[in-house]
This record gives sequence, C-alpha cells and structure tokens, in this order.
Amino acid sequence: MKGKVLAINTGSTSTKVGYYVDGHPVYIRTLEHTAEEIARYPDVLDQDRMRRDAVTAFLNEKGIGLDQIDIVMARGGLFAPVVTGVYEVNEDMREVLLSGRDGIHACNLSAIIADDIAGMVNAYRDATGIDVSRCHAYIADPPMADEMLPECRVGGLPEFPRRAFLHALNSRATVRKYLYDHGRVRNDVTAIVAHMGGGITVTLHRNGKVIDTNNGLGGDGPFTPERAGSCPAFPLIEMCFRSGMTEKEVKRKVLGKGGAVAFFGTNDLRELERRAAAGDTEVDTWLNAFGLNVAKYIASLATTVDGHIDVILLTGGIAKDSRIVSDIRRRTAFIAPVEVYAGENELDSLAENGYIILGGGAKIHRYDKERLVEEEEMVKVMKEL
Repeated sequence: MKGKVLAINTGSTSTKVGYYVDGHPVYIRTLEHTAEEIARYPDVLDQDRMRRDAVTAFLNEKGIGLDQIDIVMARGGLFAPVVTGVYEVNEDMREVLLSGRDGIHACNLSAIIADDIAGMVNAYRDATGIDVSRCHAYIADPPMADEMLPECRVGGLPEFPRRAFLHALNSRATVRKYLYDHGRVRNDVTAIVAHMGGGITVTLHRNGKVIDTNNGLGGDGPFTPERAGSCPAFPLIEMCFRSGMTEKEVKRKVLGKGGAVAFFGTNDLRELERRAAAGDTEVDTWLNAFGLNVAKYIASLATTVDGHIDVILLTGGIAKDSRIVSDIRRRTAFIAPVEVYAGENELDSLAENGYIILGGGAKIHRYDKERLVEEEEMVKVMKEL
C-alpha cells in the first residue's frame, strides 16, 4: 500500500486523528476538547473551525506538511438513508451535515474538517505548482447506511418504521478482518456482528451488505452501559406525560443516562465487575442481564436468514471484557461459531478504505441530498441477496 492518508474521527468531546504512510500508522492522537472549549459553542455543529484548527495544529506539531497528504478520510456523519461504501465529500453532504437535517452529532464535523483540509492541500499545490493532481476528502460506511430488507423495515405502526443506525465502519471492517484471517477472498459470508460500547448495534451481513440491524441511537436494541435500549411503550408514554420532563430531558434519560448509569451511576463495566466480585448481587444480576440482552438480539437476527449464519463476531471496547464475551458465547454458540475482534479501530478502518481508494479498488458513490437512496443501488442489493 502506497500513499499518505490522514484520517479524522470527531466524537462528542474529542477528535481522533491518524496519519498513515504506506499503510503504516505513523501518528495516532486523541485531541481532547475541554468542557470550557465546548461550552463556548451553543451547538456542536458550531465547533467545526475550533476542531479543524486543533487538527492543523497537530499536523504542524508533527511536521506534517500539506505536501505530505494524498487523501483525507473522515468518519461518516448523519445523512440518510444511503447504502454502505465510500462517498466523496461534496456540497450536498456539507449542507446536510452542517444543517443537521438528518440528525445532530459531533460525527457530522468529520467530513467538514476533512474537506476543508483537502481544500488547503489543493490550494498549496496550486500555489507551488508541485503537484497538479487533486487531494480529495471521503467518508466510508456512514452510520445511517440502509440496506435492510423491506420486511426488516416494517414496525408496529406506520409512523414508526424501523430505521438503520449502526456502527457501519467498524462492523464492516470486522467482517473484512475475519475474511482475511480465514483466507477468504470473496465476501460471501453471512455474519452477525455485535459492536459493543457506549452504544450497541447488532448487524446482519450477507454478501457484503447489511440487511438487518437495530437503531443504536434511536432507542432500538439491547440496553448499554449508558443507553436504555428498547423500552416498553406504556411506561415510557406515562413518564412523558406525568413526569414534567421536557422532550430533551426524556431523550437524555434514555440516551446517556440509561443502562448502567441509571442503575448504578456509572458506565464503567470494570467498576461494576469489581462490585459484583465483591458480592454485590444487584450488580451481578445486571451484568448477567446485559450479556443476555445482547445474546437475545443476536439470536433474533439469525431468524432473518432462517438460521443460516456462518459466524458471530464480537467487537467494540466491551469485547475486551472476558466475562461478557464468555456469557454471550455460551448463549449463542448454538447458532454459529463466535469469534472476537476487540476494540473499535475506526481510524485504521478509515485508513484501510483510503488505501483501497488510492489503489483504484473502490467504487465512489455520489451523495445527492434530494435523492435519499440510490435506487439503482438498492435494486442491485436486492438482486445480490
């Protein structure tokens, strides 16, 4: 793999940056943004210049010149629905991400910053005349990518269709790692991937497409260390009408203050396991329930393909937890072999996609804000399944 790749991943309170040369990570840095910095901006989407300046300061600190960047890769933001794959950042994407049309999250800023830096690289090339080629910014596998089967989109009310919101970048990279480890050239595997972290998404992959998943940000799926997951409708409705809470407060309760945070005031599973080992039976029961809920969702996705699953892959930060992994493996091994690819490695996944692009092996999708799904792509997906 040849070339120099800059990868950018913006999170709620940090911006992760990776610089790769010829396939090898040279610098990986998490740029922390203090509470004071963040408080200066009324909306997370107003932080684009502050975070971009932090990235360029990092480049200057490490002596990475604008002549040393061939391509800029970014975490996908909230624009939907689209299919998985690689998209070049364009004006339509910038407009939708900065307006928050399809959702507001710090990940929206990754593509904006990447495109700004690619523009700086091109301006430098134009001014110096050292390179006539263009530097481009791309995103890979955005979280709202939707390749779900039609029957998987149907909810209990027409107003509430099931929607995809998944860790597409890491889950697809995990499948690629599995294929490589097992010497498989074609992506013809049927796999269930459970990404477990602050958010949990369980995805069903078949022939390279994600045909079923949960909405990890929208209250659908297993509960997590800080999210409530799927909630019973009547108690939730009663809380909304009787508690005096605002819409924002209710959303915050189920997304950020749910799960272990609601029960025990922490989202740290290591702390909970220490408490369980010390004899706290309530914590021990909750940890058992946590593994069970993830396992239930894995098992439910197996029914989408009549149980024909080749492998179950566990990934994300919680996949480093031996107790949770053992529990899920015990409960799901009857479906298919269970393998573990712990960690997120999203920067590495972005770099991997960057080298695929530089090598000419990627199909580049064009984002169109008025055409929310590439119809011909969805037809093709259905034919391939």
